[in-house]
Amino acid sequence: MPGIIFSEGSGVNNSVFGKSQEPIKLFIEKKAEAFENQSVVDKIFQMETSKHFAEKESGMTSMNGFSPVGEGGAYPKDEMREGYDKVFQHTTWKDSFAITKEMIEDASVMNMRQKPAAFVTGYYRTREQFGAALLGGAIQGLNTVNFRGTNFDVTGADRLSLFHTAHTSITGGATQSNRFTNTFDVDALGMIEERMQNAKDDNGNILGVIPDTIIIPNSHALKKAVFAAIGADKDPATANNGFNYQFGRWRVIVWAYLNQFTGAETTPYIIGSSQYNADNHGAVWYDRIALEVKSYVDENTDDNIWKGRARLSAGFNDWRAFALGGVQNGTTLA
Repeated sequence: MPGIIFSEGSGVNNSVFGKSQEPIKLFIEKKAEAFENQSVVDKIFQMETSKHFAEKESGMTSMNGFSPVGEGGAYPKDEMREGYDKVFQHTTWKDSFAITKEMIEDASVMNMRQKPAAFVTGYYRTREQFGAALLGGAIQGLNTVNFRGTNFDVTGADRLSLFHTAHTSITGGATQSNRFTNTFDVDALGMIEERMQNAKDDNGNILGVIPDTIIIPNSHALKKAVFAAIGADKDPATANNGFNYQFGRWRVIVWAYLNQFTGAETTPYIIGSSQYNADNHGAVWYDRIALEVKSYVDENTDDNIWKGRARLSAGFNDWRAFALGGVQNGTTLA
């Protein structure tokens, strides 16, 4: 059951609209449940709930670990410090529709179905498009992306765009890249996977990230290249019988909404680690207030007004959960 909160304004059940309330409510719930089952947002962003005005993401650098001290040796003092932090401030989103008294009186069933359907579709499409806009802005290398007239941050906790060639360390260590130019093929996949596995924390320790996800826009060329690289157990680059070590190891997400927001980048692909993302919130989505739907009768028009309101925020924290390939400006692996 979708997490929608319904409330009815006073007097609705005592009017001609009373009989329409439950059918419309049920229709909204069913449409919402169908959209939630096919959502891509929750397959890319780590979904969380919030009880606060905003949420702060922060982490600690690692410790150096144990050292040999010999018999009777003193305990060495290890240290750690707070890493970069990121604040996610929730935004309010609203929409509404009306069922006229004439629709009810004339039993206009078509309009009574189409309007709630369009309302729910609009809400869940907005969620998908918002998530795709954030990811698309990062693919373009932007720091902010404009979505429906409002600017949203697409940087990570290090204040650089999620995909960047020189991510910094709070301790002053070497910079690292997760933005690459290589066109997708089995070799590019292997090289980017290697870079992700060798990613270091702010103290210079290898994190052992395990990439397992490939995210692409709805592109015939990319789908063909991806499934050629991972879809057969034999080496896709030659006619020999060499084993393809990429076979059976990847989850592929094809996201049509991403096509709208990649700008001039025509063949981008994202390699992700679902476990690292879950543990460290590479991409995180906070639902502060689930969709609230209320209805009331407008005294001036006699229309039955339905309004929807939600509060949420989303964005990026730790860049190490993802790497981007196939873009114009990036590091070239060889």
